[in-house]
Amino acid sequence: MSRDHNIDLTAQDKERLARLARIKRVAVAALIGCFAIFLTARWGMSAFPAQAAWLGFVAAAAEAATIGGLADWYAVVVLFRHPLGVKIPHTAIIPSNQERIAENMGTFIEDNFMKPELVREKLEEIDFARHAADYIADHKRAENLSRLALKMVPEVLGAIENSGFKTFATNEVSKQISKVQIAPLAANLVDSFTHDRRMTQLTDEILSALDRLLHDETTLDTLRKHVADELPTLLYVVQAESTIISRIVKSGSTLLAEVRADPEHPMREEVRELFGDYVTRLKSDKKFARRVERLKNDLLNSPELANLADGIWHNLQRYVAADASRDKSVLARELASMLVSLAARVSADDKLRHDINEGMVTALLLLVEARKHEVSAFVTDQVRSWDFKRLVTLIEANVGADLQYIRFNGMAIGAVAGVILHSFDITLF
Repeated sequence: MSRDHNIDLTAQDKERLARLARIKRVAVAALIGCFAIFLTARWGMSAFPAQAAWLGFVAAAAEAATIGGLADWYAVVVLFRHPLGVKIPHTAIIPSNQERIAENMGTFIEDNFMKPELVREKLEEIDFARHAADYIADHKRAENLSRLALKMVPEVLGAIENSGFKTFATNEVSKQISKVQIAPLAANLVDSFTHDRRMTQLTDEILSALDRLLHDETTLDTLRKHVADELPTLLYVVQAESTIISRIVKSGSTLLAEVRADPEHPMREEVRELFGDYVTRLKSDKKFARRVERLKNDLLNSPELANLADGIWHNLQRYVAADASRDKSVLARELASMLVSLAARVSADDKLRHDINEGMVTALLLLVEARKHEVSAFVTDQVRSWDFKRLVTLIEANVGADLQYIRFNGMAIGAVAGVILHSFDITLF
């Protein structure tokens, strides 16, 4: 036990080592006993020839038991150290093969524990969607998760901007939009409005907008100014423009009200025809389509659009940062409500859960497949770094007592074999 004085052991390990020492003493005593029986039996065969027959069986059994005990003692000892301190080849197997054990253990884990089919089978036993839904179904947990996510958003947005990703994304979006032909797209969009009830709704919206425009004070001031500029001086003096403007507004409002009230009003048909003519031009007039494309490209290349995008981006950053710092964050509350609703939907929808779980399994399989060599290398490095002196002591503490029973078994089996061989000897020879 003195070899272990510099190794930190738990009280339980020390107790196991004490038990191991006791069993070793019993095994040594049994081995000495077998050898003593062998010597006694051999002496008895010479001293008492009449008893030599049965003493021969005793001597053969004791001799074979001694040999079996010694052989199994050797087999147990060489696993952990050199027998009697003599450096015989292929002894102290575990300490002497640390490097090979490290390599083999890493390879063994990679080949036998990280096979895709085994990993998939284990992952498919886990209901990731259900666990996630159960976690975020609690509004308090969902809100805490939302706050954590929001605190990270400003940093993510700042990292995106500093990395140049925003410029790259903006350029890519502009490039993709520039490839899209607007004329056919606009034609199909407008055409869809002219063939169902959405055209009626669109016309009503246009009429309402025109009515609001007529009654807008800014619009009225502009009209008064233009009318006054066109009136003779005499009429301007008597403020005839106010009367004219009032009549224009009244007549326009009356007309708009009549059109809104009458689904069959001729003006509605004129609006429909106007849109129809526009669709026809977009589809058939190449010159008009090119003008639309130039307008699109001018808009995409305009500095005003770039400034608008920058303004929206920075305003978004400021708003998220400010909202995330509030005790009662609007975004956190809305995001938490969304997460709780999502959890309820996931819990109720078996197909959605299956799709989520399948996606998780696929993603984790790809991760394991990509990283399994790193896991193997990590295991190998860890085994290389182990203190094998401590490891051997711990192995002996945990399984050494069981290994000592190999010595008892060796003596018992040796004794039986000795009797059998002695029987053949006296029978055949």
